[in-house]
Amino acid sequence: MNKEWSELNKTMQMQIKSRDSFCDGIETLLLLREKLIEQIAGFENTLTNEQMCAIPFLNAEGYHSKTIAYSLYHVFRIEDIVAHTIIAKDKQIFFAGNYKKRMHSPIITTGNELARQEIADFSKALDLTELYRYVYDVDKATSGLLKQFTFDDLKKKYTEQDKEAIRALGVVSEDEKAVWLIDYWCNKDLKGLIQMPFSRHWIMHIEAALRIRNKIYG
Repeated sequence: MNKEWSELNKTMQMQIKSRDSFCDGIETLLLLREKLIEQIAGFENTLTNEQMCAIPFLNAEGYHSKTIAYSLYHVFRIEDIVAHTIIAKDKQIFFAGNYKKRMHSPIITTGNELARQEIADFSKALDLTELYRYVYDVDKATSGLLKQFTFDDLKKKYTEQDKEAIRALGVVSEDEKAVWLIDYWCNKDLKGLIQMPFSRHWIMHIEAALRIRNKIYG
């Protein structure tokens, strides 16, 4: 794991445990996310569409067995669902911004149900310019949400109604590779959601994307 990202993540997790350092923890998280967004912008500025859709570890197990385009879609689709449907209980950026049409996305789900060649085909269908706009819009919205949290919010729990809200939107596939996400998210408190998916999930997938990029460059 990238040492700087890892240290920022560890520091954030320690800081948000204490009322006195909670606000510092949110600032640390925002700094971590800023650095990860810089890496994503690096992909945008240096990789071709073909490279973004390449899947050099097709038959591998792990996050690096995807494409970079898929990884970005997946990370920010999950964040959008969690931030807006579960936490804020407002409209997801995906729907408010008409991103299904703009990205030419064949799905509205997280993409967990896709595997191997399905991931490659999905990636090639996307308008990558609009994918990056979606990434940046979701990040901006979540950063604003994070700044609103207080220490007392951390223990907030989620309910069967929250699970049903996700199911009603159809944004998580009923495939066994995806449907578990609903319980996973809603069984966490707000602190757990800050730790995953708002921080660690980014790190894991962006590090996998860097591994894909390095393999492509060969």
